[in-house]
Amino acid sequence: MRKRVFTEKEQAQLKGNPHVQAVSDKAITYSDAFKRLFLTENEKGKVPRTIFEEAGLDIEIIGLKRIQSAGKRWRAAYREHGAEGLQDTRKTSSGRPLERELSVEEKISRLEAQNQLLRAENELLKKPRSTRKADVEEETKLVAKQKFQLIQQMIEKYQLKRLVRYLCEMIGVSRSGYYHYFHEKSAQKRAAHDAADEEVRDIILKAYSFRRRKKGARQIKMTLENQYGITYNLKRIRRIMKKFNIFCPIRKANPYRRMAKATHEHRTCPNLLQRQFKQGVAGKVLLTDITYLTYAHGKRAYLSTIKDAETNEILAYEVSDKITLDIALNTLHQLKRNHSHVVKDAFIHSDQGFHYTNPQFQKLVKKMKLGQSMSRRGNGWDNAPQESFFGHLKDEMDLKGCGTLNDVKREVKSYMIYYNHYRGQWNLKRMPPARYRQHLLQFA
Repeated sequence: MRKRVFTEKEQAQLKGNPHVQAVSDKAITYSDAFKRLFLTENEKGKVPRTIFEEAGLDIEIIGLKRIQSAGKRWRAAYREHGAEGLQDTRKTSSGRPLERELSVEEKISRLEAQNQLLRAENELLKKPRSTRKADVEEETKLVAKQKFQLIQQMIEKYQLKRLVRYLCEMIGVSRSGYYHYFHEKSAQKRAAHDAADEEVRDIILKAYSFRRRKKGARQIKMTLENQYGITYNLKRIRRIMKKFNIFCPIRKANPYRRMAKATHEHRTCPNLLQRQFKQGVAGKVLLTDITYLTYAHGKRAYLSTIKDAETNEILAYEVSDKITLDIALNTLHQLKRNHSHVVKDAFIHSDQGFHYTNPQFQKLVKKMKLGQSMSRRGNGWDNAPQESFFGHLKDEMDLKGCGTLNDVKREVKSYMIYYNHYRGQWNLKRMPPARYRQHLLQFA
């Protein structure tokens, strides 16, 4: 539908209004002050017709469709360009890009802005945020809001208000997105969102510090569910941890380490396990091994454990400052005293270390009516769950704070309680080992 043409009498009447700059037979040019007034009143809830009437403009002459179209156009211009978008630039701009030669001052200001923006962007990219591979790959790029904040910092620091378009193009974001990000309503939404995130952060930190053991996102999720009855999506936990720089140290794999390809079994103790760690019965497959614990300026203690391969529960352990045969024998004695739920056809699996090939150890195993199985020589994969446990233990224990062997024993005891009764495991239906054992016995 074509727009209504204004008569000379109507044009004269419209020109008499202080809010009108110019009128032709087909168009009206309003003052910048009226456009700002319109947006302010419209934000308060007034409809466009009421705003025009209160400004003394004749609705019958202008027409409702023309009023609605003007309001829509002004709101869009303000969202995209801010107050600058409301200015009438038809007399000063032909709509074509400026082709004049930039002055020396303008070139210097642009180069300075570009250099400072790139430096700030590089600094943000260098900040350590996470050790997860997925997060590291994601952080090679800045998200849009970080770029908007960088642009604003550069504009405020170097007085570059006229270079918004240039800075946005240089860093790869839209100018409309920049203005929208700093619009009052957007800022209010972000503030409300940040306040909600801070509440979640405080809850996550409770789980993160639970029993003095730092945790990653999955451990936090399981701790919240098991200890506090709170369920959060794993992605939400990771987002909050990344936002507030909450990190858990994660072991890095040694790229130079290679497992020996070994096939030689022990002559008297064959490999009964054959890496079938999960056999559906608690107390059947028992894994054992010894590791060292470094504390107090290079001192060493030794830890021997027996682990239930089905539930991952540590059934017995011994800490000593000597790596003699006694450490392995004492671990077996503890197993005999503390755990009567070991099944009849249970067997204990180890490597071919001298503790486990010793006749005394083998005699005690037989006396306890256990079978004995051994890994192939030099092949750590044959006892992988036990090796994995030692890795987590060394990551999560505070051995640096131990000054004596008794301190080490107290720390190991504290960790064993935490590991067996509080530390959920993803593959155990997110339960701690002791609770998972009860779950299996309940449905046995």
